[in-house]
Amino acid sequence: MLDLVPRPASGLPVRCTRVLFSPWSRLALLAVLLTSAAVTVVLYEPQRLLSAGWPQLSGPAAVVLFGVGYGVCTAAFVPRPILNLAAGALFGSQAGLVAAIAGTVLGAGIAFTLGRLLGQDALRPLLRGRWLEAADGQLSRHGFRSMLAIRLFPGVPFAAANYCAAVSRMGYLPFLLATGLGSIPNTAAYVVAGSRAGSPTSPAFLVAMGFIVVTGLAAAAVAWTKRHRLRGART
Repeated sequence: MLDLVPRPASGLPVRCTRVLFSPWSRLALLAVLLTSAAVTVVLYEPQRLLSAGWPQLSGPAAVVLFGVGYGVCTAAFVPRPILNLAAGALFGSQAGLVAAIAGTVLGAGIAFTLGRLLGQDALRPLLRGRWLEAADGQLSRHGFRSMLAIRLFPGVPFAAANYCAAVSRMGYLPFLLATGLGSIPNTAAYVVAGSRAGSPTSPAFLVAMGFIVVTGLAAAAVAWTKRHRLRGART
């Protein structure tokens, strides 16, 4: 009689498929993508296209196009302060802030998606140690308020926060909302500074630069304090 019971798939194609879609293969793909993005930024400096080589567009279309370009460049590790200054110089304070915040959320969403799809399965089993487990638990249980504090605190690198959140069990919506709201103060300061760069003695420019300097010094002080506390805890 014929054997009507389907046999499980086996052989070289199945093994290759399993290897290609394994967590470590996806993590390797993520590493290749991030390395390629970083090399592209170093070689071609795409942030210059947003300031020097911007297409001759105006109105909402230009703002939307800039926001999309901002998001892609942010995901490719272009420094956000440069993009924020360009947004202010090109579109002014109000439209520039809208474009910069939209681009910030878009870039964070791209990084979060890449980290979640390509890196989470491989990296989660490696979360060992008190500090890593505490950070993962904080982001997983209190995602919105934790990410909001991280975005308000300018000392935490933008890309690092994106991928740490992606590895945790934090949801998309809390991550994107916290990113959008928490990025407003610091982004607004850079956008205003960019829009008033032609009049460096104006009150708006001075206030914006003062905010940037104060928050930068505060971030450096907090980072220095935490570093010494960690050293003390280890010893």
